[in-house]
Amino acid sequence: MTTIDFGVFIGRFQPLHIGHEHVIARALEQVERLIVLVGSANVARDPRNPFTYAEREAMLRGAFRHEVAQGRLIIAPLDDHPYSDTAWTAQVQRQVRALVLDHGNAHGFQNHGLADFRIALAGFGKDASSYYLKLFPEWENLQIASQYGTFSSSDVRAGYFQRIAQVPETILSPGVAAFLREFALGEVFKGLLEEAEYLAAYPAQWGPGPFVTADAVVVQAGHILLVTRGSAPGKGLLALPGGFVNPAERIRDAAIRELREETAISDGKGQIPPAMLASFIEDARTRVFDAPSRSLRGRIITHAFLFRLPERRKLFSVKGGDDAAHARWYRLGDLSPDMLFEDHWAIITAMADL
Repeated sequence: MTTIDFGVFIGRFQPLHIGHEHVIARALEQVERLIVLVGSANVARDPRNPFTYAEREAMLRGAFRHEVAQGRLIIAPLDDHPYSDTAWTAQVQRQVRALVLDHGNAHGFQNHGLADFRIALAGFGKDASSYYLKLFPEWENLQIASQYGTFSSSDVRAGYFQRIAQVPETILSPGVAAFLREFALGEVFKGLLEEAEYLAAYPAQWGPGPFVTADAVVVQAGHILLVTRGSAPGKGLLALPGGFVNPAERIRDAAIRELREETAISDGKGQIPPAMLASFIEDARTRVFDAPSRSLRGRIITHAFLFRLPERRKLFSVKGGDDAAHARWYRLGDLSPDMLFEDHWAIITAMADL
């Protein structure tokens, strides 16, 4: 039987545990090289994605030092695309193609592209999160039987984000356990713990939803208007001006009201009145963003409105208000996904044609 040249294993590893390590180790027994794509690499920290790509890459490198040194384990980031499975799938294809050709060409395989290689997607299909095993029919399917099916990374996080953080050393490699113990002593952990406690109390106070919100995507002369969140969740992150729709309010009106309350957007004559702001809305671009997991607070469905302000050298003036700590204009080219709250980066890229 011909050897499989490259395996591909996709996961978030929040954090890496022995179940992941088992799949990686068994896959390495059946492939020449294994590409591990670390998902959610482009998101801001929150209790569901508390560790950065660099921190998770270090976990993998620490657990498989020998395989990484040999070039048998290749680690690369994979961004989220919550509103386009097609964009996510294409990104996986591009990453794998680039890595396979880069590492494979050193051995002379360069005449027929990926056709020169056998590629298999590794996984154990344990739950709905492994749906991607069916998205790449051109690759072989390498199923790994796992004896670690009774826990997941979410169980680790549930015990970890407590006043007395639990680090389950029986299911974590020594390096990962040491990292978690050290991480729990820092300021970042304190902020994530505060957010985790807020989110745990949220359904009891407000119910499970679904809730309806409105967000304002305000662009002017290559800039976008954003606020800095002043409290949990997402304290310190950038966000679109927006909020919950009042019971007797149209969604469009809610977007205008929240924009005025959170930014006090003004021109030379003073704060811009609602009717004028409404005239800047491109109604054909209004869009619903409803990914079920878009918010850790519960089922929140938002409606985004594109406000395209007149191009001018001097931008409209703004200042923070309501529950926003700050409001200011940002150059679109200066933003990165990890600066934004929840799925607001995905909303901006879709609405502002980035």
